Amino acid sequence: MNTDCLYVSDLDGTLMRSDGKISPYTAETVNALAARGVAFTYATARSVESARTITGDLRLELPVITRNGCVLADNKTGKHLEKALFTQEEVDLLKKLLPELPETGFVSCFIGEEMIKTYLPGKHTPGLQKYLDYYREDPRMAAADSFDGLFCGQPGYVTLIDDRDKMEPFYERLRQYSCWECLFQKDTYWDEYWVEVCPQNCTKAKAVLQMKERYGFRKLVVFGDSTNDLSMFRIADEAYAVENATAELKAAATAVIGNNDGDAVAKTLLRLADAGARM
Repeated sequence: MNTDCLYVSDLDGTLMRSDGKISPYTAETVNALAARGVAFTYATARSVESARTITGDLRLELPVITRNGCVLADNKTGKHLEKALFTQEEVDLLKKLLPELPETGFVSCFIGEEMIKTYLPGKHTPGLQKYLDYYREDPRMAAADSFDGLFCGQPGYVTLIDDRDKMEPFYERLRQYSCWECLFQKDTYWDEYWVEVCPQNCTKAKAVLQMKERYGFRKLVVFGDSTNDLSMFRIADEAYAVENATAELKAAATAVIGNNDGDAVAKTLLRLADAGARM
């Protein structure tokens, strides 16, 4: 693997098309570049379990960055290589701050090597109910029997889903605390907004920098489309926003490339890798 440059791409809305898939062209291009020794991985808010249903054909040598930097995993096997967790004090504070959690969201918890998403059956906001209906056949969705049961095993991530005007107060409530990271953004595919809470220092940027330093990469190039990509845009040597990205991300980008439905990331990767090989 060439350590001259590390390439990192977001998944949803960036490497993936609007239909939620990776095109054959993109998969073939990424795998061909990997065979040449080009260092590439992805960074996503998804769990590795969710991501691998889409990225399973990618032959990636490096760990993948999942849960916005909370979990480093093996894309081939799905094994969690490193993970961050809430402390018991943080769990107690989350319970105190989020009495509405059973109606609005779910908790991602680790039971050994397995990650489950716990929710409490009953009345839910339309946003959460839509999510639960969509994933009703997912064996990782686990019904809890109580509020405390939402935080079973080792909790590592909290997700709240609903309309923007309902989610923004939760974000403002949670962001006042420095003991965790908190994100607020619109879903890539649906109209709902998400508030996501994860352990302190878990961001895409910090996970990417850790990987850069661990493997000795000289340069960092990233791709993205949304708010949770902003942290890694700020620390990259070059940052490319797809045409369908948010205005905020485009403003922070080195350049704006084509859209995700046109395989813009794969085409730019190929161009940059070829240019680097000629130097």
